[in-house]
Amino acid sequence: MAVQDISTYSFKDIFSLSVVQFEKACVFNKPEQIDAYNIYWIKQGRGVYNIDFESYAFNDNVLFFLSPGQVFSVESEKIKEAYKLNFVRDFYCIQAHDKEVACNGVLFNNIYETPFVKPSKSDTKKLNFILESLIDEFKKEEATAQYDMLQAYLKQFIILSVRVKKEHHVIKDDTETKLFKDFSLLVEQNFKTLHSVTDYANRLGISPKSLTKNFQKTGSQTPSSFIKNRIVLEAKRQLIYSNQSVKQIAYGLGFNDAAYFTRFFKKATAKSPLQFKKDY
Repeated sequence: MAVQDISTYSFKDIFSLSVVQFEKACVFNKPEQIDAYNIYWIKQGRGVYNIDFESYAFNDNVLFFLSPGQVFSVESEKIKEAYKLNFVRDFYCIQAHDKEVACNGVLFNNIYETPFVKPSKSDTKKLNFILESLIDEFKKEEATAQYDMLQAYLKQFIILSVRVKKEHHVIKDDTETKLFKDFSLLVEQNFKTLHSVTDYANRLGISPKSLTKNFQKTGSQTPSSFIKNRIVLEAKRQLIYSNQSVKQIAYGLGFNDAAYFTRFFKKATAKSPLQFKKDY
């Protein structure tokens, strides 16, 4: 998002709200790695954003959610009105929230799903009210319990966003879907050390064959492809945003042989790690 014509309200470098109100076309080719939780609300505008090396086109009134570690860049955009909420984990995520509105809930850390949510007219009015309340609170100097008030408004915004997503997007809650979520969480926690389907199946208490069959019922990719894609995504992130060598990245992702890692990466992306880094 363009840096000009942006008003920002912040609280102790842990929570901020940026307001964009202009209409300019701009293109950013350089990706950045997100270091905090971000919520973007493009109220009026259109464009194409790249998130974790995938392109997403949008047109007016969409919400999207980014988690620390994700790679974000703007391919093109023309924004008239937009908002960005930015907060660190310690401000919101360590609190005891309902699992759906937590930082590993419905909105955040779902790197395998389309990140956009489209609110209705009535939802938009409610979101507007919360943002106006947030801005009023940000403007108060040394207000009593300001931290708690800001956190409460953020939680309201997230709760409403979850409701919007659940209302307008089919979120299944059957056995297969629950198993998929449990599997994806395990992969997220262990992909740097565990690479085989058997490892995860054992932890889930089922056979690798049963795990694969359950994936087929949900129409998802195979478990082995899921694991491979998560490793490749992390490799891409580290190739672009770390100063580590290919050998160091390979070892960090659980590969004892850097040459094997290079073949693994090239098979998945059609480029060697060094070529991928050069092209980006």
